[in-house]
Amino acid sequence: MYFCSMSVVRAKKSLGQHFLRDGNIARKITESLLPVTREVLEIGPGMGVLTRLLLENAAFSVRAVDIDRESVDYLHAELPEHRERILYGDFLKMDIAALYPEPFSVIGNLPYNISSQIFFRVIEHRDRVRQVVCMIQKEVAERIAAPCGNKSYGILSVFLQAFYRIEYLFTVSEKVFDPPPKVKSAVIRLTRNERAELGCDEGMFFRVVKTGFNQRRKTLRNSLRGMLPPTFESDYLNLRPEQLDIHDFVQLTQLICNHSN
Repeated sequence: MYFCSMSVVRAKKSLGQHFLRDGNIARKITESLLPVTREVLEIGPGMGVLTRLLLENAAFSVRAVDIDRESVDYLHAELPEHRERILYGDFLKMDIAALYPEPFSVIGNLPYNISSQIFFRVIEHRDRVRQVVCMIQKEVAERIAAPCGNKSYGILSVFLQAFYRIEYLFTVSEKVFDPPPKVKSAVIRLTRNERAELGCDEGMFFRVVKTGFNQRRKTLRNSLRGMLPPTFESDYLNLRPEQLDIHDFVQLTQLICNHSN
């Protein structure tokens, strides 16, 4: 177990971060990272519980990035021999292409309040990010892994499953964190699939999915009404968004685009 100053703990709490204090869970998380790539980026290392284990693994070349300066300073002091690998920065804004011209994997105990933004950033760089192993809120993990037809199936499910194989690995009790969150957490693994292109206009695909799920209780005929071409008709319009899988959304997007041209 590792500790840092209370000022760091308070700073990380404000960012929605909870410190993992169970070494067995930490090891289980790092062992879930497969040797898909040598390069690994840890997001939000905090006190470095995962970082230390990752640095011990010769199979990986690890960097860690944290938006909190006190955490970075703490890790620089604790791990001086790895100082150049612990970066101060924001994953949501950093120049990923410059830092990683080659494929890499992502790992981390992600802050609850920005986990969705991190996943959208991963999608943006999906040709570089080959794998993600992360701990997030259990509800979000279930949503990402949910199959078509499940009540949890939604925008993140479709976007991530379009480009990644999703595995819900295990649930984590709130009791292993400091401070304990009010909800359970879960660890999931995303592995890049073989889909190079969607086969339709990507911008329109994202728009169709977002618009559909923003009014998920309605049929697509009603939720998409404002973006459908005049006289457009399809059997898909009689369904609710959770009834469509990735292929269905691609097909619907193609039909809308073809009708518009």
